Amino acid sequence: MFRRVWHALLDLLYPPSCLSCGADVTQAGLLCGPCLVQSQPVVQPFCRTCATPQVSQAMLGDGGCCPACERHPPLWGQARAAFVYTPVIRSLVLQLKYADRLENAAFLGQRMVHAGADMLRPGVLLVPVPVHRWRLLRRGYNQAALLAAHIARRGGFEHVPDALVRQRATASLARFSREARWVEVEHAMTVRATRRNQIAGRHVVLVDDLLTTGATATACVAALQQAGAARVDLLVAAVVPAREEVDISLLDMPKPASHM
Repeated sequence: MFRRVWHALLDLLYPPSCLSCGADVTQAGLLCGPCLVQSQPVVQPFCRTCATPQVSQAMLGDGGCCPACERHPPLWGQARAAFVYTPVIRSLVLQLKYADRLENAAFLGQRMVHAGADMLRPGVLLVPVPVHRWRLLRRGYNQAALLAAHIARRGGFEHVPDALVRQRATASLARFSREARWVEVEHAMTVRATRRNQIAGRHVVLVDDLLTTGATATACVAALQQAGAARVDLLVAAVVPAREEVDISLLDMPKPASHM
């Protein structure tokens, strides 16, 4: 009762606004109607391994994969995304990453629980994509770890926020070509020695904010598999539609070293 009264008082003093555009909404932590319409949730049909929406079911093969993933299967098992990376979702993700808008993690995490419902089964272990310790010190938080924490709390899942370690500081990949992304993250990820026993034999769901080329996710999955994970799936807030210069099909990509 106290919580309800407190939230009602806060809404009176600070009327709730849209997470994206700031327009009035009925409840804090939501998008307004127009922004929600433009958010473009990922719905069927989509590729089960890269989460990219398809124009029709006919574009998917018998295994539910798009032609690109059939030619070059990703290292992970399946992938799910809550949204396509539209301008509205881009705003939410960038505000979460760089503007301390931590409330966006709750909204995105809730949608990720829904998007990944078929893979978020009892016994899964949530592991966020790591940031380097220097970036963590500057920013104060890891946005992927915040998303994983919200998902774990909503579904009662186990999560290990520090299972993966980014061994060296990598540059921001936003403006990198697809080949440069793979070179930049090669050998950058490892599983923390004290967490290897928690990873071995487990179904791990790797959590991140974005899936673009798959380079960072592949480096993380390789490290988790090396540590003995029985299965690794991927759950992200948004998927960036493949473009010629940012192609999630991994065509012509350098493959990760076998020891990863």
